[in-house]
Amino acid sequence: MERTQHAVDSEQLSPNGHLEHRPRQSYEEEIPRDAYHEGVHIASVAEKKRLWWRNAIINALFIASWFLFATLLSVYNKWMFSADHFGFPAPLFVTTMHMFVQFALASALRTIWPQRFRPKSSPSREDYAKKAVPTAAATSLDIGLSNLSLKLITLSFYTMVKSSSLIFVLLFAFLFRLEVFSWRLVAVITLISAGVVLMVATEAQFELNGLILVLSASALGGLRWSLTQVLLKSKNIGFDNPAATIFWLSPTMGVTLAIVSAAIEDWPSIFRTSFFDGVTRTLGTVFFLTAPGVIAFCMVLSEYYIIQRAGVVPMSIAGIAKEVSTILVSTWAFGDRISLLNAVGVAITVSGIGLFTVHKYRKSIESTVPLDAHGNPITEDEEGSIGSLEEAQYGSEAEETIRLTSRAHREEDASGLAEERERLVQISSTDLRVLEDRVGAVPEFHDEWESGDSGEPGRAGHGRSDVDKVWNG
Repeated sequence: MERTQHAVDSEQLSPNGHLEHRPRQSYEEEIPRDAYHEGVHIASVAEKKRLWWRNAIINALFIASWFLFATLLSVYNKWMFSADHFGFPAPLFVTTMHMFVQFALASALRTIWPQRFRPKSSPSREDYAKKAVPTAAATSLDIGLSNLSLKLITLSFYTMVKSSSLIFVLLFAFLFRLEVFSWRLVAVITLISAGVVLMVATEAQFELNGLILVLSASALGGLRWSLTQVLLKSKNIGFDNPAATIFWLSPTMGVTLAIVSAAIEDWPSIFRTSFFDGVTRTLGTVFFLTAPGVIAFCMVLSEYYIIQRAGVVPMSIAGIAKEVSTILVSTWAFGDRISLLNAVGVAITVSGIGLFTVHKYRKSIESTVPLDAHGNPITEDEEGSIGSLEEAQYGSEAEETIRLTSRAHREEDASGLAEERERLVQISSTDLRVLEDRVGAVPEFHDEWESGDSGEPGRAGHGRSDVDKVWNG
């Protein structure tokens, strides 16, 4: 932001008592340089619309990649666990293997591209125990309880109950202050959740134990996604990069899942199956178990980027949109039939997603967004930027503040200068009266004082007339 420099000439007293005219530097230069930033301003409505569309396109690309890798992983898992195909009996064991594959890939990224994927900070033992371990444990328990519940209830009943995870996500987002509380947002989330229930509603058999397991998994799912977003904001402990987050979380998640898997799936019986008969069959089984870990890594990396850029609630909404898309594509491409109740649920869900998009758009337009000289948003932890929103707002108003401050200083200096002149006039008048009294007391100098003639050759007289001429200019 261009600022005009004002050079104001001031009259100041020199050490010997004479008035001097010399240029004074602008008051703006007295303000520290970090008090405002060149080009910093508050985004206009047009700029905020441009930023919203740019972020929407980038987020849509990450969501598309997430859909792609999630679909590939679902198809692969269906082939792997189906009795008509590969038929591996232990899904949690496979997920445990995927966690360690993700750790290996994240380590490779940190080693090959350290400037991009290796933050400067690392978590201390205390930070890891208090922040990383709870997130990893919640993730593992969410996966474990979800898989365990499928042994007791049907897939339809599971999907209906699991839709409550969106409500838990919103509750934990409010609890951790990841979202600003809004009744409008609560209404939209409730509408979407109701639509999802109707969308998958069937004549499902009720099972209390299975219901408890799924609800527990839903609550843990909301907790783990909110904790993940908190971690992705933690720049000071090295979790602000999605690859770094995978690197630190995946070992603990793998160990926790291994404990759950060993308790549920009976590992000794797994290794006694035909999948581990002989070296050749064992190597083939290991390949089919670990290869999907690459797809899982890309999927989780996309999820973390979505959470980091948009937040946990939009990511959960995107997950619902994925389910709706799957149903619509299946109906159109494969001729799958859905009931009228399911169709109403799809319509309500789509309407809720649209309302949520409008809510986020209005919130973005109504918010205050500080921009740098290049039109890019200024974040709180951005290097060289303003450290808080209040400072950013001050940066946009600094020019007006400086102008008013400079004017106030100039008026104050002018007032002080007038008082100084008045004081000097009073002093000079007093000294002049004293001098007149002293000169009048000596008769031989009185006439010279009145005429201004010193009476000595080569010496200019300094009488009343001379003083009056000098004083009156």
